[in-house]
Amino acid sequence: MRNNKVKNKKNKGKRVIPGFGISIGTTLTLLSLIVLIPMASIVILSSGLSLHELWQIVTVKDVVSAYKVSFSSAFIAALINCIFGIILAWVLVRYEFPGKRILDGLIELPFALPTAVAGIALTALYSDKGWIGSIFAKAGIKIAYTKLGIIIAMVFIGIPFVVRAIQPVLEKLDGQYEEAAAMLGASGRRTFFKVIFPEIFPAMLTGFGLALARGIGEYGSVVFIAGNIPYETQIAPLLIMTKLEQYKYTDATAIALVMLIASFIILLLINMIQAYANKITSN
Repeated sequence: MRNNKVKNKKNKGKRVIPGFGISIGTTLTLLSLIVLIPMASIVILSSGLSLHELWQIVTVKDVVSAYKVSFSSAFIAALINCIFGIILAWVLVRYEFPGKRILDGLIELPFALPTAVAGIALTALYSDKGWIGSIFAKAGIKIAYTKLGIIIAMVFIGIPFVVRAIQPVLEKLDGQYEEAAAMLGASGRRTFFKVIFPEIFPAMLTGFGLALARGIGEYGSVVFIAGNIPYETQIAPLLIMTKLEQYKYTDATAIALVMLIASFIILLLINMIQAYANKITSN
Protein backbone atom coordinates (compact mmCIF):
# COMPACT_ATOMS: atom_id res chain seq x y z
CA MET A 1 0.00 0.00 0.00
CA ARG A 2 2.82 2.33 0.94
CA ASN A 3 4.62 1.62 -2.33
CA ASN A 4 1.43 2.37 -4.28
CA LYS A 5 1.06 5.72 -2.52
CA VAL A 6 4.67 6.61 -3.38
CA LYS A 7 4.09 5.65 -7.03
CA ASN A 8 0.90 7.73 -7.15
CA LYS A 9 2.73 10.77 -5.79
CA LYS A 10 5.47 10.34 -8.37
CA ASN A 11 2.90 10.03 -11.18
CA LYS A 12 1.14 13.18 -10.00
CA GLY A 13 4.44 15.04 -10.05
CA LYS A 14 5.13 14.08 -13.66
CA ARG A 15 4.03 16.50 -16.39
CA VAL A 16 3.56 15.88 -20.09
CA ILE A 17 5.04 19.29 -20.96
CA PRO A 18 7.77 21.21 -19.08
CA GLY A 19 7.07 22.90 -15.75
CA PHE A 20 5.07 26.02 -15.11
CA GLY A 21 8.03 28.41 -15.31
CA ILE A 22 9.14 27.33 -18.78
CA SER A 23 5.57 27.02 -20.08
CA ILE A 24 4.42 30.45 -18.89
CA GLY A 25 7.67 32.03 -20.08
CA THR A 26 7.27 30.58 -23.57
CA THR A 27 3.61 31.59 -23.64
CA LEU A 28 4.29 35.19 -22.62
CA THR A 29 7.18 35.47 -25.09
CA LEU A 30 5.11 34.28 -28.04
CA LEU A 31 2.12 36.35 -26.94
CA SER A 32 4.30 39.45 -26.71
CA LEU A 33 5.97 38.93 -30.09
CA ILE A 34 2.78 38.06 -31.97
CA VAL A 35 0.10 40.17 -30.23
CA LEU A 36 1.21 42.61 -27.55
CA ILE A 37 4.19 44.28 -29.26
CA PRO A 38 2.37 44.88 -32.62
CA MET A 39 -0.65 46.27 -30.74
CA ALA A 40 1.56 48.40 -28.50
CA SER A 41 3.37 49.80 -31.55
CA ILE A 42 0.10 51.32 -32.77
CA VAL A 43 -0.40 53.05 -29.43
CA ILE A 44 3.24 54.22 -29.30
CA LEU A 45 3.16 55.62 -32.84
CA SER A 46 -0.09 57.43 -32.07
CA SER A 47 1.30 58.88 -28.84
CA GLY A 48 3.24 61.44 -30.88
CA LEU A 49 -0.06 63.08 -31.74
CA SER A 50 -1.85 65.44 -29.44
CA LEU A 51 -5.49 64.73 -28.62
CA HIS A 52 -6.53 67.61 -30.85
CA GLU A 53 -4.51 66.28 -33.82
CA LEU A 54 -5.80 62.75 -33.25
CA TRP A 55 -9.38 64.00 -33.08
CA GLN A 56 -8.95 65.99 -36.30
CA ILE A 57 -7.65 62.91 -38.16
CA VAL A 58 -10.29 60.43 -37.01
CA THR A 59 -13.26 62.78 -37.38
CA VAL A 60 -12.73 63.65 -41.03
CA LYS A 61 -15.92 62.99 -42.96
CA ASP A 62 -14.59 60.12 -45.10
CA VAL A 63 -13.00 58.43 -42.06
CA VAL A 64 -16.21 58.58 -40.02
CA SER A 65 -18.13 57.23 -43.00
CA ALA A 66 -15.66 54.35 -43.35
CA TYR A 67 -16.07 53.50 -39.67
CA LYS A 68 -19.85 53.45 -40.03
CA VAL A 69 -19.69 51.17 -43.06
CA SER A 70 -17.25 48.71 -41.46
CA PHE A 71 -18.87 48.47 -38.02
CA SER A 72 -22.51 48.48 -39.13
CA SER A 73 -21.91 45.93 -41.90
CA ALA A 74 -19.91 43.67 -39.57
CA PHE A 75 -22.64 43.87 -36.91
CA ILE A 76 -25.44 42.99 -39.34
CA ALA A 77 -23.37 40.17 -40.85
CA ALA A 78 -22.63 38.76 -37.38
CA LEU A 79 -26.35 38.75 -36.53
CA ILE A 80 -27.15 36.93 -39.79
CA ASN A 81 -24.38 34.46 -39.04
CA CYS A 82 -25.91 33.73 -35.63
CA ILE A 83 -29.24 32.76 -37.23
CA PHE A 84 -27.85 30.64 -40.05
CA GLY A 85 -25.02 29.34 -37.87
CA ILE A 86 -27.54 27.81 -35.44
CA ILE A 87 -29.44 26.22 -38.34
CA LEU A 88 -26.28 24.79 -39.93
CA ALA A 89 -24.95 23.47 -36.62
CA TRP A 90 -28.34 21.92 -35.86
CA VAL A 91 -28.48 20.14 -39.22
CA LEU A 92 -24.91 18.85 -38.92
CA VAL A 93 -25.45 17.52 -35.38
CA ARG A 94 -29.04 16.23 -35.41
CA TYR A 95 -29.44 14.73 -38.89
CA GLU A 96 -27.75 12.06 -40.99
CA PHE A 97 -27.82 12.50 -44.75
CA PRO A 98 -25.64 11.77 -47.81
CA GLY A 99 -22.83 14.30 -48.19
CA LYS A 100 -22.91 15.34 -44.53
CA ARG A 101 -19.13 15.11 -44.17
CA ILE A 102 -18.64 17.16 -47.34
CA LEU A 103 -20.97 19.87 -46.02
CA ASP A 104 -19.18 19.79 -42.67
CA GLY A 105 -15.85 20.24 -44.46
CA LEU A 106 -17.17 23.09 -46.61
CA ILE A 107 -17.87 25.08 -43.44
CA GLU A 108 -14.09 25.46 -43.09
CA LEU A 109 -13.68 26.76 -46.66
CA PRO A 110 -13.62 30.48 -45.72
CA PHE A 111 -10.71 29.71 -43.38
CA ALA A 112 -8.66 27.94 -46.05
CA LEU A 113 -9.57 30.10 -49.05
CA PRO A 114 -7.35 33.17 -49.63
CA THR A 115 -9.42 36.25 -48.92
CA ALA A 116 -8.58 37.85 -52.27
CA VAL A 117 -9.86 34.74 -54.09
CA ALA A 118 -13.06 34.86 -52.03
CA GLY A 119 -13.52 38.54 -52.88
CA ILE A 120 -13.05 38.00 -56.61
CA ALA A 121 -15.39 34.98 -56.59
CA LEU A 122 -18.12 36.84 -54.69
CA THR A 123 -17.81 39.86 -56.99
CA ALA A 124 -18.12 37.64 -60.07
CA LEU A 125 -21.20 35.94 -58.64
CA TYR A 126 -23.02 39.01 -57.35
CA SER A 127 -22.18 41.59 -60.01
CA ASP A 128 -24.97 42.66 -62.35
CA LYS A 129 -23.66 40.17 -64.94
CA GLY A 130 -22.93 37.36 -62.48
CA TRP A 131 -24.97 34.19 -62.02
CA ILE A 132 -26.74 35.40 -58.88
CA GLY A 133 -26.41 39.17 -59.29
CA SER A 134 -28.06 39.13 -62.73
CA ILE A 135 -31.21 37.55 -61.25
CA PHE A 136 -31.50 40.27 -58.62
CA ALA A 137 -30.58 42.96 -61.17
CA LYS A 138 -33.69 42.11 -63.16
CA ALA A 139 -35.72 42.91 -60.05
CA GLY A 140 -33.85 46.19 -59.63
CA ILE A 141 -31.71 44.99 -56.72
CA LYS A 142 -28.01 45.77 -56.96
CA ILE A 143 -25.69 43.70 -54.75
CA ALA A 144 -22.10 44.21 -55.84
CA TYR A 145 -20.60 47.64 -55.05
CA THR A 146 -23.24 48.27 -52.39
CA LYS A 147 -23.42 47.81 -48.63
CA LEU A 148 -25.45 44.65 -49.23
CA GLY A 149 -22.48 43.14 -51.06
CA ILE A 150 -20.18 44.02 -48.14
CA ILE A 151 -22.54 42.28 -45.71
CA ILE A 152 -22.64 39.15 -47.90
CA ALA A 153 -18.85 39.02 -48.00
CA MET A 154 -18.67 39.39 -44.21
CA VAL A 155 -21.28 36.66 -43.76
CA PHE A 156 -19.14 34.38 -45.93
CA ILE A 157 -15.98 34.85 -43.89
CA GLY A 158 -17.76 34.85 -40.50
CA ILE A 159 -20.14 31.86 -40.68
CA PRO A 160 -17.52 29.23 -39.66
CA PHE A 161 -16.92 30.97 -36.33
CA VAL A 162 -20.55 30.66 -35.27
CA VAL A 163 -21.05 27.10 -36.53
CA ARG A 164 -17.88 25.78 -34.90
CA ALA A 165 -18.73 27.52 -31.61
CA ILE A 166 -22.27 26.08 -31.40
CA GLN A 167 -21.66 22.63 -32.88
CA PRO A 168 -19.78 21.10 -29.88
CA VAL A 169 -22.42 22.37 -27.44
CA LEU A 170 -25.23 20.75 -29.43
CA GLU A 171 -23.28 17.50 -29.62
CA LYS A 172 -22.96 17.37 -25.82
CA LEU A 173 -26.54 18.46 -25.15
CA ASP A 174 -28.52 15.61 -23.61
CA GLY A 175 -31.62 14.76 -25.65
CA GLN A 176 -33.48 13.78 -22.49
CA TYR A 177 -34.20 17.45 -21.76
CA GLU A 178 -36.07 17.77 -25.06
CA GLU A 179 -37.94 14.53 -24.42
CA ALA A 180 -38.95 15.72 -20.98
CA ALA A 181 -40.19 19.02 -22.40
CA ALA A 182 -42.19 17.19 -25.07
CA MET A 183 -43.73 14.87 -22.44
CA LEU A 184 -44.77 17.93 -20.44
CA GLY A 185 -46.61 19.23 -23.49
CA ALA A 186 -44.16 21.89 -24.70
CA SER A 187 -44.27 22.72 -28.38
CA GLY A 188 -41.17 22.48 -30.57
CA ARG A 189 -40.75 26.26 -30.55
CA ARG A 190 -41.12 26.49 -26.77
CA THR A 191 -38.68 23.62 -26.27
CA PHE A 192 -36.09 25.34 -28.43
CA PHE A 193 -36.32 28.74 -26.75
CA LYS A 194 -36.70 27.45 -23.17
CA VAL A 195 -34.44 24.37 -23.22
CA ILE A 196 -31.99 24.44 -26.13
CA PHE A 197 -31.36 28.14 -26.74
CA PRO A 198 -30.21 28.94 -23.16
CA GLU A 199 -27.60 26.18 -23.49
CA ILE A 200 -26.18 27.37 -26.81
CA PHE A 201 -26.51 31.11 -26.08
CA PRO A 202 -23.01 31.56 -24.54
CA ALA A 203 -21.45 29.66 -27.46
CA MET A 204 -23.46 31.75 -29.91
CA LEU A 205 -22.13 34.92 -28.26
CA THR A 206 -18.59 33.62 -28.71
CA GLY A 207 -19.21 32.98 -32.40
CA PHE A 208 -20.91 36.36 -32.74
CA GLY A 209 -17.93 38.15 -31.20
CA LEU A 210 -15.40 36.33 -33.39
CA ALA A 211 -17.44 36.91 -36.55
CA LEU A 212 -17.90 40.60 -35.65
CA ALA A 213 -14.19 41.11 -35.01
CA ARG A 214 -13.25 39.32 -38.23
CA GLY A 215 -15.74 41.38 -40.23
CA ILE A 216 -14.53 44.71 -38.82
CA GLY A 217 -10.95 44.05 -39.84
CA GLU A 218 -11.61 42.14 -43.05
CA TYR A 219 -9.97 43.53 -46.18
CA GLY A 220 -9.32 41.02 -48.97
CA SER A 221 -12.76 39.46 -49.39
CA VAL A 222 -14.58 42.79 -48.97
CA VAL A 223 -12.49 45.26 -50.94
CA PHE A 224 -13.43 43.84 -54.36
CA ILE A 225 -17.19 43.56 -53.87
CA ALA A 226 -17.39 46.88 -51.98
CA GLY A 227 -16.43 49.00 -54.98
CA ASN A 228 -14.79 51.46 -52.57
CA ILE A 229 -17.16 54.33 -53.25
CA PRO A 230 -16.35 57.21 -50.86
CA TYR A 231 -19.04 57.88 -48.24
CA GLU A 232 -20.99 54.80 -49.42
CA THR A 233 -18.98 51.57 -49.54
CA GLN A 234 -15.48 52.60 -48.49
CA ILE A 235 -14.36 50.43 -45.55
CA ALA A 236 -11.93 51.47 -42.81
CA PRO A 237 -9.20 48.87 -43.63
CA LEU A 238 -9.11 50.17 -47.21
CA LEU A 239 -8.78 53.73 -45.94
CA ILE A 240 -5.81 52.65 -43.83
CA MET A 241 -4.16 51.06 -46.88
CA THR A 242 -4.82 54.22 -48.89
CA LYS A 243 -3.16 56.37 -46.22
CA LEU A 244 -0.14 54.05 -46.18
CA GLU A 245 0.20 54.24 -49.97
CA GLN A 246 0.16 58.03 -49.64
CA TYR A 247 2.92 57.78 -46.98
CA LYS A 248 0.55 59.26 -44.40
CA TYR A 249 1.67 56.85 -41.69
CA THR A 250 0.41 59.04 -38.85
CA ASP A 251 -3.10 59.17 -40.28
CA ALA A 252 -3.14 55.41 -40.90
CA THR A 253 -1.97 54.70 -37.35
CA ALA A 254 -4.60 57.01 -35.85
CA ILE A 255 -7.40 55.32 -37.79
CA ALA A 256 -6.06 51.90 -36.80
CA LEU A 257 -5.93 52.96 -33.15
CA VAL A 258 -9.62 53.86 -33.12
CA MET A 259 -10.47 50.49 -34.70
CA LEU A 260 -8.30 48.71 -32.14
CA ILE A 261 -9.97 50.45 -29.20
CA ALA A 262 -13.47 49.94 -30.60
CA SER A 263 -12.83 46.25 -31.30
CA PHE A 264 -11.40 45.75 -27.80
CA ILE A 265 -14.44 47.39 -26.18
CA ILE A 266 -16.85 45.31 -28.27
CA LEU A 267 -15.10 42.04 -27.42
CA LEU A 268 -14.90 43.03 -23.75
CA LEU A 269 -18.64 43.71 -23.62
CA ILE A 270 -19.41 40.42 -25.38
CA ASN A 271 -17.20 38.51 -22.95
CA MET A 272 -18.94 40.17 -19.99
CA ILE A 273 -22.35 39.25 -21.39
CA GLN A 274 -21.14 35.71 -22.04
CA ALA A 275 -19.82 35.36 -18.48
CA TYR A 276 -23.16 36.61 -17.12
CA ALA A 277 -25.07 34.18 -19.37
CA ASN A 278 -22.86 31.29 -18.21
CA LYS A 279 -23.50 32.26 -14.59
CA ILE A 280 -27.28 32.27 -15.11
CA THR A 281 -27.16 28.94 -16.98
CA SER A 282 -25.09 27.26 -14.27
CA ASN A 283 -27.49 28.46 -11.59
